[in-house]
Amino acid sequence: MTQVPTDPVALTADLVRCRSVTPQADETLLLLSGRLKEAGFTCHRVDKGGVPNLFARWGEKGAARTFGFNGHTDVVPPGDEAAWTHPAFGAEVTGGRMYGRGTVDMKSGVAAFAAAAIDFVRQTPPEDGAVILAITGDEEGPAQNGTRALLSWMDSQGEAMDVCLVGEPTCPDVMGEAIKIGRRGSMTIRFTVTGVQGHAAYPHRAINPLPAIGRLADRLGAYQLDEGTEHFDPSTIAVVTIDTGNPADNVIPARATMAANIRFNDLHTGRSVAETLGDLAGEVAEAFNVDIDMEVSISGEAFLTPPGPLSDLVTAAVEAETGVRPVLSTTGGTSDARFVKDHCPVLEFGLVNHGMHAVDESVDVEQIGRLKAVYSRILHDYFA
Repeated sequence: MTQVPTDPVALTADLVRCRSVTPQADETLLLLSGRLKEAGFTCHRVDKGGVPNLFARWGEKGAARTFGFNGHTDVVPPGDEAAWTHPAFGAEVTGGRMYGRGTVDMKSGVAAFAAAAIDFVRQTPPEDGAVILAITGDEEGPAQNGTRALLSWMDSQGEAMDVCLVGEPTCPDVMGEAIKIGRRGSMTIRFTVTGVQGHAAYPHRAINPLPAIGRLADRLGAYQLDEGTEHFDPSTIAVVTIDTGNPADNVIPARATMAANIRFNDLHTGRSVAETLGDLAGEVAEAFNVDIDMEVSISGEAFLTPPGPLSDLVTAAVEAETGVRPVLSTTGGTSDARFVKDHCPVLEFGLVNHGMHAVDESVDVEQIGRLKAVYSRILHDYFA
């Protein structure tokens, strides 16, 4: 009997109707595991710390070739739902667009690669090949117990992907125009400048931390970490907040704090950036006779999957299905590819990213079908 193709639009709608605000994605993973089991996938829940995660494999463990997909079904909160013109979790389709939180980021991507994988293993099952889907409910949150936990569990169980494609929305304006081959590193440094509190009428008896923190902010704003590389733009430093918590206008405060967010390319590590900016802070501390402490939080290191067979495979499939020749990009924020890159070569490709996290987030329904077609072609070409 001929199998009816899996409809990625209907699957997207089913996922969007699940109110999976991070990390409450259990309902979405139950839905997906049910569909995948029907197609012969072996499914395991890899929940950790209250975060639901799903591992699904078709084919034998240790197959000669294993292609993996990674994605997430958790979403950011909808915000003021009264501001939405369509229900935030309604998956209503109007004018060729489906509205709802997660339609862009990234339930449509998960639905497209799940539908492609299901149809592929039913219609043209590869000999000595395997397909793995690693789906988390903790990408929009702290991301400590999501894809990281899945990869750790896979390692403990002898499960491995040879290559992986993350279904994040990667295209700025036109479907097919960009594939992510890497991401900048991301980190935040919080500086605490400590002086001596005193009366504003007697500034010589105090050590004001504010001129020091102002100088540090100015130097950070002007500091150039590098001029970029072949595949990355120059690294950036953005001062994002300065606080004193001082309600009195006649008191020089004892301390002030400042946070800077740094996006860095593969010329650096988080540690090397912290050391460089620590030296700069030390110069300011000495000049103003204050103490400056640093709290460093690194959310991801820079990485690059160099152009080669994997990017050639994905590029050819994208161009064949969309008519657009994609550029190989490293722009944007972070994704769970920053964890997968320690497991296997990884790329990202997905929809146009307009509207993600916004009120009235919506996706062009036609694009969901084309995305499934791209993923299907990638699977066929990889195992050919």
